[in-house]
Amino acid sequence: MTTLSQKTEQANYWQFALWLALFTVFYNIAEGLISIFFGISDEALTLFGFGVDSFIEVMSGLGILAMVLRIRQNPDTSRTKFEVTALRVTGTAFYLLAVGLGATAIYNLFVAHKPETTLPGLIISVVSITVMWALVMGKRKVGHALNSMPILADANCTMVCIYMSLVLLASSLIYELTGFGFVDSVGALGLIYFSYKEGRESFDKANGLECDCEDENCKE
Repeated sequence: MTTLSQKTEQANYWQFALWLALFTVFYNIAEGLISIFFGISDEALTLFGFGVDSFIEVMSGLGILAMVLRIRQNPDTSRTKFEVTALRVTGTAFYLLAVGLGATAIYNLFVAHKPETTLPGLIISVVSITVMWALVMGKRKVGHALNSMPILADANCTMVCIYMSLVLLASSLIYELTGFGFVDSVGALGLIYFSYKEGRESFDKANGLECDCEDENCKE
């Protein structure tokens, strides 16, 4: 039986999850817009791609936000159908991320183009790594406390953004020091498998939750 203190603690964690989801959405919108602006103005394809990928993170954040809001409004309703939807949104975001990474990597490898400068990429990547790491820690704490696989999957999505920020940081720094502007393509290719793997796991978890429902049409 759930005590009053346990219900209060759980409500506090859902409130924390709500703030994390809101921050994820608004931060990534701002980061995406700034990155795309400087990516276009400096002709920096990696920074532009990084900005586009920020909006994919927004998709995952919106899925979690919708789930949290609906659960808070219907606390006595089964969470499963909400979490299935959120997991599938996150999985779709991972697949889109993999496609975006692949397209960007191939384009950078075969088109002889160099940016005017990568200084904005250096600054944006450092800020992103710091902010995203704090988000990952917060989401993992809340996800484990609420036993919510969608929130934990969303934390993994945020972790991919950290890896992308590291790629952006390394490529920007190497370009500033050596003039070689395509090293990010090599790193991006390595991230495609990770993005696909996490996307597949999100869908597998969603299917598992769906089959836990009391649905006579559910099949193993």
